[in-house]
Amino acid sequence: MNFLVDAQLPRRLAHRLRASGHSAVHTLDLPRQNRTSDIEIGEISAREQRIVITKDADFVDAFLLGGKPYKLLLISTGNISNAELESLLVPQISAIVAAFEQYDYIELTRTALIFHM
Repeated sequence: MNFLVDAQLPRRLAHRLRASGHSAVHTLDLPRQNRTSDIEIGEISAREQRIVITKDADFVDAFLLGGKPYKLLLISTGNISNAELESLLVPQISAIVAAFEQYDYIELTRTALIFHM
């Protein structure tokens, strides 16, 4: 699968996804880096069929109202260290990838994966 990791998340997540055999870029890898707007991220996501991984709830509205980004993984953990985030996300990569075969919007909390229709 193809992923795009948003600016407020660590670049290491893109490295971890690539290590799991997926295509992943972080906003730092884009020409405008972390200055890439949400609109641009949505366009890149749709064009390249990349799942946006973000903590930014504005993407939920854009997804529900405008159909962009292509697919969405919302991280709803509140403030959390990068190490804690990795310990939550990395073991779930296979389940997340499998779920994206059926769902377009998934939410990761501290205790669960939530699948939205």
